[in-house]
Amino acid sequence: MDESFSFLEASPDARIAFIEARLTKVLAPQSVAVRDDSAQHAGHAGAAAGGHYTVTIVADAFKGKPRVARHRLVYDALADVMQRGIHALAITACTPEEFSRPANV
Repeated sequence: MDESFSFLEASPDARIAFIEARLTKVLAPQSVAVRDDSAQHAGHAGAAAGGHYTVTIVADAFKGKPRVARHRLVYDALADVMQRGIHALAITACTPEEFSRPANV
């Protein structure tokens, strides 16, 4: 996506593709999944300011980093659209080892 891409004017699918592409470029994840939850927040006070998204990202870049630092990496990668187009972002950020580990271990 080039600098002329307008996140606010893009279709929902193009917004998801942009988020996925940006996170892939910056964090080189093994996997990234983005879900648009905006419809669930229609009418909410901040909904007009941008969309609501859930990101699940698995990357070596998170090794040795606490949760807050992992989230900061994601926020930094999306900084420009966090200011104009993303109102809320729920993040699950884990290493490949954490992602493949059974939940009840």
